[in-house]
Amino acid sequence: MQRTDLWENRSRIGLSVFYGLAGILHLAMPKPFLSITPAWIPDATEVIMLTGLCEIAGAIGLLIPAFRRYAGIGLALYAVCVFPANIKHALDSLGGGAGSPWQWLYHTIRLPLQPLIIWLALFAGQILPSLRSKQPH
Repeated sequence: MQRTDLWENRSRIGLSVFYGLAGILHLAMPKPFLSITPAWIPDATEVIMLTGLCEIAGAIGLLIPAFRRYAGIGLALYAVCVFPANIKHALDSLGGGAGSPWQWLYHTIRLPLQPLIIWLALFAGQILPSLRSKQPH
């Protein structure tokens, strides 16, 4: 197995676990997600349920070769779409400088990671141009 394949597989499995668990949490415990949903989102409860289903579908899709590319694109778009909720969560938690050191640390790390999560979804879904052709045989 080539090094790129190994990292694609690791990314795929890691994202599948991450998004699968997140999707289950959205469905089983929607209250924390509702609290960070921006007020301009209509029908927030239904949106949270739908996002949970999308996360689970994306997690499963990454593991099925026929759906892998669609899942990668879907999860990348999902990560773009939920970024406003991540920003709202940071602003609510840190508003007025009253956040705990753990909240500051979490948001300092979490927000800049969003582009990496988007890239990882595209990489795991084999959307990005192949790096294999650049590797020596």
